[in-house]
Order: sequence, then C-alpha cells, then structure tokens
Amino acid sequence: MKEHEVAIIGAGLGGLCAAIQLQKAGVTDYVVLERDSEVGGTWRDNTYPGCACDVPSHLYSYSFAPKLDWTRPYPSQPEIQAYILELVKRYGLRAHVQLHSAMTGARWDAAEKRWHIDVNGHPALRARFLIAATGPLNKVSIPELPGRDVFAGAQFHSSQWRHDVALAGQRVAVIGTGASAIQIVPELAKTAARVDVFQRTPSWLVPRPNRAYSALQRWAFAHVPGLQRANRWRIYWLNEWITRSYLGARSVRGLVRWLALAHLKRQVLSPVLRAQLTPAYEPGCKRIGVSNDFYPALQQPHVHLVTEGIERLEPDAVVTRDGVRHPCDAIVWCTGFKVTEFVDPALKLVGENGTELGNLWRTQPAQSYLGISVAGFPNMFLVVGPNTGLGSNSIIFMIECQVRYIVQAITHMQQECYKNNSFLRIQYAGQKAFYMQVQHKTQHTVWASGCTSYYQSADGRLDTLWPGFTTSYWWRTRRFAPQAYEPLQSRSS
Repeated sequence: MKEHEVAIIGAGLGGLCAAIQLQKAGVTDYVVLERDSEVGGTWRDNTYPGCACDVPSHLYSYSFAPKLDWTRPYPSQPEIQAYILELVKRYGLRAHVQLHSAMTGARWDAAEKRWHIDVNGHPALRARFLIAATGPLNKVSIPELPGRDVFAGAQFHSSQWRHDVALAGQRVAVIGTGASAIQIVPELAKTAARVDVFQRTPSWLVPRPNRAYSALQRWAFAHVPGLQRANRWRIYWLNEWITRSYLGARSVRGLVRWLALAHLKRQVLSPVLRAQLTPAYEPGCKRIGVSNDFYPALQQPHVHLVTEGIERLEPDAVVTRDGVRHPCDAIVWCTGFKVTEFVDPALKLVGENGTELGNLWRTQPAQSYLGISVAGFPNMFLVVGPNTGLGSNSIIFMIECQVRYIVQAITHMQQECYKNNSFLRIQYAGQKAFYMQVQHKTQHTVWASGCTSYYQSADGRLDTLWPGFTTSYWWRTRRFAPQAYEPLQSRSS
C-alpha cells in the first residue's frame, strides 16, 4: 500500500492552497486526490452563462500569488479558472494531483497512527495526515417537488449546466432568485422565448460596478509597485467595515438597506414589482446579491416574476399553488447547496472508536475547533470547516488562515515529536468551549434575526458562518496552539 505524509482531499482553492504551502514548508511527500477530471472545484463546476464571483477580483486571489491582470473589478468564472490552472503550473502541482480519484472512505488506524484511504478505481493508500478540503459548494440542493420525475424537458442545477441543451427560443423556468439566478436570468433573457422566474423570497441587491479595466489600468496594476496590493487592502477593509452590519451595527446596516432600496427604486419603475422584490428581512440575513442587470431583465416583456409557491411539476409545466400552469420546455434549478452538510454522505470519514463524521454531525451540532480540528479524528484537518464561512469578505482569506495553521501543526509534529511516531488530537473540552463561544456570538448577529436561509441547519442552528471579523479569525489562527491538543501519544505510551 502506497504511503504519503499528507493526503489532501479536493483540488479546489482550499486543497491547492494547502499543497502550495506544504511545499513552501518543505513538506513534499503529499498527494491531492481529486474526484473530477480537472482541478478548480467550484470554479471548474460552475460554467453557467454569466457565472462570476461577487467578491472584487483584487481580493479574490492568494495573497502570496496575487493575480495582477484581472480584466474587470468582478472576476468571471473563466478568468478564475485560468488563474487556478496557472497556479498549478507555476508551483508544479500536477505531479502531486491524482485526478479521477474520488475518495470513498478514510479510516484512522490507531495501531499504525495512519489514515487508510480508499479511492474509487485506484489502490488504497495510507497517510500520516489527512486534509479534507472538499468545500461547501458541491452538494446541490434541489427541492423534492411532486412531479419532478415526470417533467419531460431538460432540468438541471445551475452548477451542473447542460451545455448540450439549446435554450435559445425555448420557454425556461428558473427556480430560485439567489446568487446564481441573478447572474443566469439576464443571460437567458437574451435568447430564450420566455423566462419564468420563481421566487420564494426576494434577495437584497446592491449595485455591481463592473466596467472593464482600461489598458492603462491593467498596466498600472501589473507594473506600479504596491498599487494592486493597496487596492486589495482597500477592498478588504471596506468589507470588514460592512461586516459590522452583520454583527449588530444598525447604522451600517441601515446604510446597506438604503443603498439596496435606492438601487431597486432606480431600476424598477413598477410599484407592484418593486414591492415583490423588496425583502421583509434584514439585509445580510440571507446572502446579499451584487447585480446591475437582474432587475432590468425582469422587466423585459418575455420575462415574468412568479411569487406564488410551486405545488407540482407536470410534463410540460410548473404549476403554482393558485392553480396556474406555467408552460416550460426546460427547468434550471437555482436552489443552492447543502452548505450545512459539511461532509458528503459518500465520504466515510471514520475516526477513533468507529465514529463516522458525517453521521456524527447529522445527529448533533457540527462542533470543531477553529473549523479545523475535530475531537476523535487525530491528524485530520478541515479547510472551510464548520463556522468558518463568510457573509462578507473573501473566503480565500479564511482559507489562507486555516492552511497556515494546518501547515504549522504538521511541521510542529515533524520537528518536535516525529521520532516518537506521535499523533495530534484536539481536546474535546476546548472544542466544545470554542463551539459554545461561537454559538453565543452568532445569536447577536443579523443571521439570527428571523429569516430562514441556507446558512441554518434544519433545527435553526448556525454552524456555517464565522460570527466576527476576519481579522479576529486571523488572530485566533496566526500560530498553531499545541496546548489546545491532548498530550501527544506514541506507540511507546
């Protein structure tokens, strides 16, 4: 059985960041297991029309490898994926990435102090350390509506776009009005014969200034020392200031509300439609959208907003609860992801005493320490684990914080305790204290102000988001804390 020092699960931004930083720290015996045919994760999968990031481009790259030639203030999917592929080439990661290698299970062997990893279609392998970087945006959520199996046309989730299905001239039903829908609807409206947009609850939208950078601007960002970094920090601190609105600053939240309402009033002339698009919850309780073309698209003659709930699907129509049939040839599900399902059911992560992590978190709160370590799962680390998601700012910042901590933990083990074949296990008491502290802080945020969102578990817990500034998370993770872990164990103990 082949053995590595570190096995990384997932070749998205989290897994690739871990690979690069391990290399920089001198840890070169690692493998990156990727289930798909290419790296990129979210930005490989989401290829729907208009796909782009709602975080400004100069903040959406690694701080240690910034992209200097973005073409617009908000990056498109092709540009982000091209950046990811360039990083793989720059850091020589291809030799470590194993594609078409879906991990089907990983089991901690207490006697060997190793993780035994099963890979679909490949020989099993062993690793001293396991880094799970599978990300939260890969488990699609599609409601179980009656008639889904009888609909005769094409139907697919936004992250599984069917490029082989021609939607030009067709009647298309878009179900959902979240982050992907606000990008997809304007594009579909350009060619579809009819677009019906089914809205359960409206989203708050703010303007998206996205005029292409001029040749001079792009030259300056690439060649003027410090200019791109200064712009990056400007965007970062602006987002940290906006985070205050999520954490209880009513004055900042009021400003965000004013900006969103002014945007809505400026773009939507009909009082009736404007009322339908005005959320009844606080800005930020659900994810805030960034768009200049969603509202105009909804007002085109062949685009219709439907606010009545869906009762069922028929072979050629969506039927709402008021009995109205909405004929359609295809359905696009813009219904998000199961972000509270931190471990894909297909990934059987079995720690000490036969505990399977997915089952554990399906039956009780998703407790972890810093969203990185989990009690009962030695030598295992998570990237973008519980309570490390963001409602604002760039997740790449959080990824870098977590990876820095993980790499410090691994090198600490190698430098201090490697000779004893020791392993690392977080203390349950520290994990519980961290979780309770986070939950207490969460109750005072906008995310607990009354709306229902995909941030919440079925029983209303908020195990997904970091309830603070990203600077505070950076402070907590700036140095590996061996004192938070149980006394190191070895074969001789």
